[in-house]
Amino acid sequence: MRAAFPEFRLGSVLATSFTGTLSERHGDSVERIPTPQRLVDWLAVYGLAVDSCTTSQLGVARELRESIHAVATAAAIQDPLPAPAVHVINSRSSQGQAAAVLTHEGKRRWQLSPDCRVEDALSVIAADAISVISGERDGRLALCASPTCRAAFFDTSRSRTRKWCDMNTCGNRQKKARFNANQHSRNGSAE
Repeated sequence: MRAAFPEFRLGSVLATSFTGTLSERHGDSVERIPTPQRLVDWLAVYGLAVDSCTTSQLGVARELRESIHAVATAAAIQDPLPAPAVHVINSRSSQGQAAAVLTHEGKRRWQLSPDCRVEDALSVIAADAISVISGERDGRLALCASPTCRAAFFDTSRSRTRKWCDMNTCGNRQKKARFNANQHSRNGSAE
């Protein structure tokens, strides 16, 4: 029987979705890629299928994830980018051999090296992080307003005022807490 793992929190931006594989960073954190196979599963969801992953490669992936999160957080609050994290992102970006290819349907797909190396997939994620953090895309980096989450996300809403990394989790949790607090204060004042 396969162990039950937390569901992936999927988004439309590869780099920030990757940082979301560790959620609730300031609360009871949830590791969504606790095993090498879960990293393989996550990469497949994003079209970066690899044959296998070692424990060492999982460690490298987590280092990249945390580096992207650190740099994205600094960029979102307009702090200087942490040099060690920038180094990790740049290093991972340059180590892979992935290539963007055009499908017959007119879509971009990533072609990894024949060995389907995890390093190739991580280079794609690192390159995506560079494009987001450097401002090459239309949108802005922001941090989730949930005090237990504080995930970095890429806001592409029209007004660029999105508050939550994911409305279905953090946003709903905050709305529910506000509703319960209002109900409690109403019930308390009725006595």
